[in-house]
Amino acid sequence: MNKEQFDRERPYQATIAVAKTMLRKGLLTPEEFTIFDTKMREKFRPLLGSLYPLETPKIVDFMGV
Repeated sequence: MNKEQFDRERPYQATIAVAKTMLRKGLLTPEEFTIFDTKMREKFRPLLGSLYPLETPKIVDFMGV
């Protein structure tokens, strides 16, 4: 990965990490998360992020297990 690719990947991953937290807390719906992720992929054009399929992460309730 070169510097340009890294400079696109880092903010994408940080942004998506925040969005996943918001999703787990119920501040985003799965549909809103998917729309947001699509827009962030278009904006940042991440190298590694583009390798993952576009799907809403599974919300796991570890307290109920």
